[in-house]
Amino acid sequence: MASVTQLRALRDVLGYLPEEICVASHRELPAACVARGLPEPELGAEHRKIDRATASFNAVADVDLPRVARTVLALDGVDAARRNLVQDALWDVEGHPAVPERTRRDIAGSLVGVEVFREFGRLVRLLDRLWVLDDPLGELFGVGRSLRRELEQHMGRNDDWDAGELFARVGAFEASDRRFGLFLEGLASSANVPDEEVQLGFVAAVQPHLRGIGLELRETDQNGGYPVFTLVASRSTRGRPKNLLFASLGKPDLRIIDALDNDIEIVGDTDDLIDYDLPVGSDGLRWRVLQDWWKEARGHDTDEKAKRTLYTRLLASLPEDSPAYEGHHPQRLLFHLYHAIYERSIPDLPALLPEIWLHWDPRTVRARGAQALRHQRMDFLLLLPNSVRVVIEVDGQHHYATDGRPDAAAYAANMKADRALKLRGYEVFRFGADELRDKHRARGLVEAFFHDLFTWYRVSEPTPTSITR
Repeated sequence: MASVTQLRALRDVLGYLPEEICVASHRELPAACVARGLPEPELGAEHRKIDRATASFNAVADVDLPRVARTVLALDGVDAARRNLVQDALWDVEGHPAVPERTRRDIAGSLVGVEVFREFGRLVRLLDRLWVLDDPLGELFGVGRSLRRELEQHMGRNDDWDAGELFARVGAFEASDRRFGLFLEGLASSANVPDEEVQLGFVAAVQPHLRGIGLELRETDQNGGYPVFTLVASRSTRGRPKNLLFASLGKPDLRIIDALDNDIEIVGDTDDLIDYDLPVGSDGLRWRVLQDWWKEARGHDTDEKAKRTLYTRLLASLPEDSPAYEGHHPQRLLFHLYHAIYERSIPDLPALLPEIWLHWDPRTVRARGAQALRHQRMDFLLLLPNSVRVVIEVDGQHHYATDGRPDAAAYAANMKADRALKLRGYEVFRFGADELRDKHRARGLVEAFFHDLFTWYRVSEPTPTSITR
């Protein structure tokens, strides 16, 4: 959860927005506010523009500042220095894996002979995305040379800077953890050097240093036939799910076409299962991203319609309400409470995906049968930043009993599936169905759980919404 100090720092960094907005006319000012993620100003044109813009900025709640920062960063024309300030303040709020200075220096020292810096034009494009290479005032008054000119001389023409010198000159040793992580991912990218052998050589050189601090550069995707590497925690699950199958309305008929590439065919009615077909990156899967995908996939014309129909479709996949649990089925109540607790802030939180069908064992391809998909379904899945996967299970009697009597075999099978998930890097959390019997008592339990979960995994958590429903 973001601290008050972190959010205050983000607000300070974004404090330039009112003056920037004032460039617009009184008539254009509301649209200029909205374009930056701010509300339309309540003050009318009879007030000064700076007062109107400032009131709009001050109306943004602290919890909404990260959304404003992301909106601003997506705009064209943000200068590099301003971009970096906003990025670093936002990344501090989000939290990212720490890379100590000593590890960074060890990484630089391990790159002797690695050809990752050989294509100067591509390298400069990478550096441009992360650092401030130009000094307009210095060049205007003839004071010193910009970093871009230094790079051109020492890496473009003379080639007399080694990795340590480059890291020092751009500020990699002192940079924020996220910026340094993006730097490593960029160096490992085919956009920097389109040569898989060089990519793998770079990863092999830095990997021992990263694993010493619990991180690694993992191949998580492909782009144009080249591997894509993402900086992740070593304990997180392998790779990105190429097929994310969830919200099933029944047991789906699925076939693995290519076990190596995890290509899965849905047989029968494809509307009975949602197949999210975009890569899930190191930032996880937030509701806003899922909703945008759903809006495009279903052809909805408004965000509100996409939000409503997506929620309804996910809810439909959950078991119907049950008299045995005071009218609320435990799974359905957990799903409802998550969205009710964080109501307004759900778009920027990880999507709570119900009824997951995701894990595939290639050994079942040759011998499909009634048990082929045993223990492959999950009640809920959260895809958190840094490739952390969280499984949430709601255990009813069938997890430990048969016909109302304790069943050791059922319990053992449940524990076996648990171990398999954990060994694949998934974090598994279980609720007993009885904990979710009473909706009023369950709210406090669920709210405390997600607060602790987001705190542990450094997910920026908004203030819960007060609900009476």
